[in-house]
Order: sequence, then structure tokens, then C-alpha cells
Amino acid sequence: MNFLAVIVLVFCRCSSYGAKGSENELIQTFVIPHSHMDVGWVYTIQESMHAYAANVYSSVTEELSKVKGRRFIAVEQEFFRLWWDTVATSTHKRQVRQLVKEGRLEFIIGGQVMHDEAVTDLEDEILQMTEGHGFLYETFGVRPQFSWHVDPFGASATTPVLFALAGFNAHLISRIDYDLKDTMQQKKQLQFVWRGSPSLKEKQQIFTHTMDQFSYCTPSHLPFSNRSGFYWNGVALFPDPPKDGVYPNMSLPVTKETVHAYAQTMVENIKQRAAWFRTNHVLWPWGCDKQFYNSSVQFNNMDPLMKYINQNSKEFGVTVQYASLSEYFQAIYQTNLVWEIRGSEDFLPYSTEPNQAWTGFYASRNVLKGVARQASSQLHAAEILFTWYRIRFPDGPVAKEWALDKLRALRWAVSEVQHHDGITGTESPKVADMYMQHLMQAMMGAEELLATLEQHVIVYNPLAWNITTIINVTVTFPNAAVFDDNKQPVPAQIQRSAQSNVTYDLFIMVDLGGLQHRIYLIQLSEKPCSSRSKCGWTYEAKGVQFERRNIQDWTKTGRRLLPVLNECYKLMFDQDTNLLHSITYQTVRVTQDFWEYHANGDIKSGPISDNYMFSSNNLNYSAENYQDYAFSITTRVPECFGTRLRCHRLEQTYSLGPLDLNTEVVLRTSTPLKNNRTLYTDDNGYQMMKRPERKFTNNTLARNYFPMVRTAYIEDELSRLVLTSDRAHGVSSQANGQLEVMLHRRLWNNLPWNLGYNLTLNDSSVVRPTLWMMLGSINATSTLYQREAVELQHRPIIMPIDQPHSPVQPVVLPPNLHLLSLSIPGWNYSSNHNVHLNHIHSGQQGREPDYDRVLLRIMHLFEEEEDPELSKPVTINLKDALQGIGEVKVLEERSLTGTWDITSLQRWNWTTPDNLETSEKRLKTITQCLFSYNTPPLFFFFFFLTRIILIFPSFREQKVFEMWRRCFHSHHLTQRDQDLLHSLCS
Repeated sequence: MNFLAVIVLVFCRCSSYGAKGSENELIQTFVIPHSHMDVGWVYTIQESMHAYAANVYSSVTEELSKVKGRRFIAVEQEFFRLWWDTVATSTHKRQVRQLVKEGRLEFIIGGQVMHDEAVTDLEDEILQMTEGHGFLYETFGVRPQFSWHVDPFGASATTPVLFALAGFNAHLISRIDYDLKDTMQQKKQLQFVWRGSPSLKEKQQIFTHTMDQFSYCTPSHLPFSNRSGFYWNGVALFPDPPKDGVYPNMSLPVTKETVHAYAQTMVENIKQRAAWFRTNHVLWPWGCDKQFYNSSVQFNNMDPLMKYINQNSKEFGVTVQYASLSEYFQAIYQTNLVWEIRGSEDFLPYSTEPNQAWTGFYASRNVLKGVARQASSQLHAAEILFTWYRIRFPDGPVAKEWALDKLRALRWAVSEVQHHDGITGTESPKVADMYMQHLMQAMMGAEELLATLEQHVIVYNPLAWNITTIINVTVTFPNAAVFDDNKQPVPAQIQRSAQSNVTYDLFIMVDLGGLQHRIYLIQLSEKPCSSRSKCGWTYEAKGVQFERRNIQDWTKTGRRLLPVLNECYKLMFDQDTNLLHSITYQTVRVTQDFWEYHANGDIKSGPISDNYMFSSNNLNYSAENYQDYAFSITTRVPECFGTRLRCHRLEQTYSLGPLDLNTEVVLRTSTPLKNNRTLYTDDNGYQMMKRPERKFTNNTLARNYFPMVRTAYIEDELSRLVLTSDRAHGVSSQANGQLEVMLHRRLWNNLPWNLGYNLTLNDSSVVRPTLWMMLGSINATSTLYQREAVELQHRPIIMPIDQPHSPVQPVVLPPNLHLLSLSIPGWNYSSNHNVHLNHIHSGQQGREPDYDRVLLRIMHLFEEEEDPELSKPVTINLKDALQGIGEVKVLEERSLTGTWDITSLQRWNWTTPDNLETSEKRLKTITQCLFSYNTPPLFFFFFFLTRIILIFPSFREQKVFEMWRRCFHSHHLTQRDQDLLHSLCS
């Protein structure tokens, strides 16, 4: 009995191993030098490179090479790649390779940018990560394993899943609700294991560290000086660095007279941070925005300060050391603590104080959001087409180098705009123009891959599904006939363009196999067709022209209604309001209205709305200056009799703007659904998040807005209303049965910070977003909306040609699988990691792109239990599935971004209450078994202790087995006993 008591004591002691020790234990501080460099925001990328970014990498490389103990983490790869390709000298490159090899220059995240987490699509997040990871692995043989997502405005649950799939061991975030962060600090819950996917659960969990209230910047206040603290190089200057090297607001140098005051300030901040975490390890970020462009000044001041603290560590109770992020996380990992689990909930929306809800950026710069998504869709199609072409015609006339350059330019542009001050719309006008220019130029380059002329058009389906859909071709003649590649007439409709008085919209119904292109012949004429054989099946639309109306002149609605019917719905259009008056599906009726929020533009009058924030509570129709702008809506109702076109899809295209200043326009769709103000929105197009209404003392309306990247819906027990979008928007359910979408914003305020950086969002553009609407039962919509969202995102590509080509065999995946990507990255590294490293270290790494390696990603669209059939796992034969493209010769399973062979990827296994419980049950079984074998007490104690140690993954299995081997020998166990214990231990 006494022996058993000892065992229990040992077990309890081991379970709490790594917890914060006594008050006399020194706090170990990891000082992590970094520079936060926005890829855009206030200044263009070119301006930032000239003013400071290039100097960051040049000076950091030189200073790290001087002193072995120094460290630095590099985060945004676009700046580093630009520096590497255009600025770095051969000496710099040699120094960087050595620093990377030693782990003193560490690449964190490794993507092109630190992407936004609210309004980005997972396909684009994966792309920008792949672009950066491929460069780093190809150039240095390194694979980032940690994140530093310190600045996105809220944190999604998708990002940690993607990072886990890419091979990351830990994730770091910062911007979460101010009140939630305060609670987590007080309860020491800033660190946890995040299981972001409700389907993958622990399979792709990741340890997550939340920055405390000081975020990623060093505290700027010095009690003994009015200058910024710990920023000895001062503040970056634009457009040119000062010739004398003297920047504004340079901190007081560290001298004999100031070192103790600096040390006290730093130590007090370290201890304040330490009180919010469970261990005595403190992450102390040293740096902030645009820092370390003069690294010699920085390090030459911090070096003696840290030395002084360490010389007086007992007095201060603190030790300090330069560290990489991996060194900090390694120390946390080795504490063997049991970490709380966070499920698939995210940290959206984000608020910094009661009246500052960062939910406005979900809809800011709608045009940029739309063009970014359009470019992404074009890239997806072009990648697949180029891959197909290379496989089918390896010696074809299209120059592969030229084609890959065009694709890489578009990859770069799409990656760049995913920055958290890019697609968010929170940048200055000139930076928004820069993003647009890069996107449009790259899209034009990609179109050169597809460009030809005349009457034939190729329609390409970039999805691995068979589809029937409608495409729109702009033509200059009022009459047309359309025929397919079998010379059979194709159903079509022609009408005057909604965008131009001199062109016509020709809508063609197309049937396409997966990844298939078909050729359509369009015969145009100024004169009407004389016979049906010449006209084919083209219908000349007789449009009902609604006159332009001022809101003040509205009459009572519902008096002049125009009915439109199809197999799914009965629609009524109100000719007084020019809006869709109602949709009727069985017993569900839907109405739509445009509404406006009037924002405050004077900070003296209360909270404001700007690029980032939404704070208006004043919702009404506008009656002033309505003649200066307009809202319009085009609803396309599919006629489905005798076709495979889905009748449930209502396509609505809107035209909004220019708006009055301080106006935010929403489309409100109202239904009798009893949704209790709860809606569902997608998390980066990956998974659906339940968004119940939350009550707040202030700003409840704005804090109940959420991002919709692809999909949003409301539902009750019987029915569901679904909207899918071609770009990101903000959505909310402000009343029972309502689904509200913010479509456009134009704002101005007198906040000095916004005026100084030109961040007032005076967006006078006309925006034309598209939504697809679907109304039906929960069961019916569950099988459709995921595919609908993907089909809207990847609509067929229309390419004019001069020479028709024969159609190809379709590639069709099961209905619950989506071909996420099929591309030729052009990487030139060996699939074998050791071989690749040998090539790098010996200087044998080639530069010729590999055109034979294809990157394939397939995504399961449905979550667990979302649909009784479509949520099930799927097994496919890739050779059979891809035979329409070519023959699969070799298959390698790799990590999400392709840099890890999956068989060699061993991520850290963090201890959580549930896997600790599993280990305890296993120990109980072992204990019972050992008692039955009359094991010697000393040996039993040793066995029990080592099995407890094995719960914690920092101990290596081989060391434990070596201890076992010695124990076997000393106790002369029989072979049977040894075999049994080996079995138990394994």
C-alpha cells in the first residue's frame, strides 16, 4: 500500500511538470528582433523598398554576421525576395545562407505576405503560402514551421488548419477582441491548442500563442524620456532616407547613465507580461512597423542593455537572450504542460474598444475585392490549361518559359493583394491603385496565353464536374445564332447590354464536362434572321424598361407587380420601386430592399466609420441628392424546362454608386424564417460558422456583422435562404428572418490619423457585385450550396479563337470533391530532402524550372454530418480520374504547400486533457498487467515512471528503450517478460 502511495505521488508530480515555479525562479526572456513590413498600406511596395525595406535586410544581414548571439525573424517574403533578386550583393547572399544554416536568421510564416484572415479565400491563402514556401525551400532548403500572424484584424479558424497542413508546429496571433483578451490574460489562457476544423479535429490541431495587450511592438513609452522606447534607429522617412542617417524620434542611446533606467523599464514590462502566462518563459518582441533599417544602431544599444540585465539577473529576477521564434516555442514545448483545447470557433469580429468594431473592412473597396477574386479565378483556369497543354503537347509551339513567366506574374499579383492591408480595402488610394495595376497587368499577360480572334469561342470549364450554366458574351450586333462543335443549335438569348448603349449581351446555355473545353460558333448579323435554321435557338429578349425613379416619388408598393415564373419559384418585380418585390417558394416569401447606413464623419460628434471600422446605428432610405447616383439590380431567372440547368439559382447583379459621402449601402433580404437573428457564414470558404446574435452595451449592430467570403445563410427548422458571392462582403441578421449584405461604402472623417495617412475611404467608384440566391429545404440546399459557391467562384472561361480544336475527354470527380489546384509550379528542387540539401550546400542547385512535376490538390467540400451521403469519405483512383489529362506515372503525397514529403513530416504533439486521459487509461492497463506478472517493486516503479515520462513528447523513445534495456539486464527478466514489456511500451 505504501508503494502505491508513492506511485500516485510521482504521477501527480509529473502531470504538473513544467508549471511556473517559485517566485525566486528567474524569468527567462526571449528577445525576438523583428520588423513589421506591410506589403502595401500607406505606401506602395516600391516606395517602401526604397525608403526602408531594402535597408532592413542589408543591415540586419551585416549586423547578425558580426556577433554570433544576435537573431532576427523575417516574415513577409515579398520584400525579402525583392531584396534578394534586386539588391543583395554576393556577399549578402553568402552571409544569409550561413545565417539561415545556423538558425540565426529565421523565416516565419514564409508566405509572400501576412494574409488577412477575414475576407481572403482559402485558395488564395494557400497560393501565397505556396509561392513563399517554394522560394525558401528551393533557395535555402528551409521549411517554415511557425507563424507570426500578429496584425490581421481578427483570427479565423481556417488559418491554423492551413498552417498545420503546411507542417507548422505552432501558431501566433495577436488581434482579438479587447475584452476577450483581457479575460484570457487574467486567467492565463492566452496559450491553447486550437482544433480549427470540426472535421479534422486533433488530426490537424496546432498550439496557439496569443500576444498580450502590448501586441507585437516593444513598449514605446519610456518613463525617463519623451522619445520612443527601444527604437534607437528612430522613425522611417518617406520618400528618401536621410543622407546623414539621423531619423526623427531616435531613442536615447544606452550609456552608463541611462542603462539602469532602460533595464528597469524593460524588466518591469517583462514581469508584467510574465504574470499573464503559465510558464516563466516570456516572449518579448523587439521591433514594430518599419524597424531595423539601421540595425547597427539597434543592436549596438540593445547588446549592452541585455548584458547589464544578465549581470544583475538575481537583482532583477530576469534573464534575457536574443532568440528566434522557434527557440521560444521549443522552450514552451519542453515544459510538458497540459494545454486547454479551443474548438473550431474563430476570433471574429474584432473590436479594439466598445465603439470600435472592425467590421467595416469586410466591404471596403468592393471593386478591388472583386478584381482580386476574378484574377484568382483566371489564374486557377490558366494553371489547369497550361498543365493540360504541357502534358498533351510537351513540344508544342507555346514557349513554356514564356507561359510560366505569365503565370508566375499572376501568382505574385494575386498573392500580394491577400495582404491584411490589401484585399481588406484598408490601404491608401495610391496603394489600392498599385494593387489594381499589378492585378490587371498580370491578368492581361495571362490572357495572352488564350488570345485569338473571330467567330469561334472556346468555353472552358475549370471545375472537375460536369456543369450546365449560362455564359455571357459581349457582341456588337443585335442578332446572333449559336452552334456547338457538333453544329447543333444552342439555346441563347440576346439583349441590349446593361453596361453599354452600343453593345449587346449574348447569353448562351452551355454543357461542359469536367476540365473540358468546347467550341461554339457565333454567327452575327445586323438584320433579323429570316428562318429558324439561321437563327438557331436564339431568343431576342423583350426587356421591361423600368424608368429611373427618385425615392421621394415612390408610390405605395405592391400596386404594379410584374410576375416571372420558373420551375422553382414565383417572382414578383415591383415596377414602382424597380426592385424584386417577392420570391415565393412553397410557403416561404422573400422580399428585398436597398437600405443605407449614414455614418458620422466628425469625431467630435461620436464614433466614426472608416476603412476599418463600422459604427453607424442610423439606418434609413436616403432622399437627398438621389439624382447623383443610383442603385440597380438585375435578376436572371433560369428557365429550365427540358434542360439540366438548375432552376433554383437566382443570379443577381447589382450596380451601386457613386455614393454620397458617409454612406454605407446594404441589401436586405427579408423572409418569415424564424432564425432568431442567427446566421451562418463561411470561414475563408472552408467551413461554415454559426453566428448567433450577441448583445453589447455599445455598438451591438456593428459587432454583429461578420465576413462572408463565399457563402452566408439563415435557416429555421424547415427552410434555408442561401447567398453565395463573387467577392467578400459584410453580412448580418439584424432582425428575425433577415439577411443583410453590405455592398458598398464611401466615407470621410476628420480623424487626424486617417487624414494623415489618407485612409478615409472616399471611394466614388461604381461597384457591380454578383450574388446567387437559393431558397429551399435544409436537406436540398445542403447538397447544393457548397458546389454553388465554387461554381460562382470558378465560372467558365471564354476564349475567342481562330482555329477550332477537338474537344478533350472530361475529368469528373465525385460531387463532394473539388479540384483545388492542378498546376506546374516550376520548382527545381529534388523530392528527396537530403539530396536537395546536398545540392544547395555544394552549389549544384540548378535554375531550370521543372516542367514535368505537377501539383495536385483535391478538397472534400463537406464537413462531418453536414450531409448524410456527401459528408462521407471518398476513395478515388487518380489514374482513372485524370486520364482525360494524361497518365499519372509517379505519385508523391506532400504537405499543403508541397515542401514536405508527408512520410517525413512529424509535427509536435502537444499534450491536451483528452490525450492525457488516454495515456492514463493505458497506464492503468499496464499497471494491472504488471501486477499479474509479479514484477519486482523497483522495476515496477521504474516502468511506471518511464511510461509517465512518455506521455510528454519531448522525451525521445530511443532513450526510454535504452533505459529499459539496462533494466532488463539488471533484473534478469525472462524473454517472455521482455517481449511482453516491449509490447506494452510500444
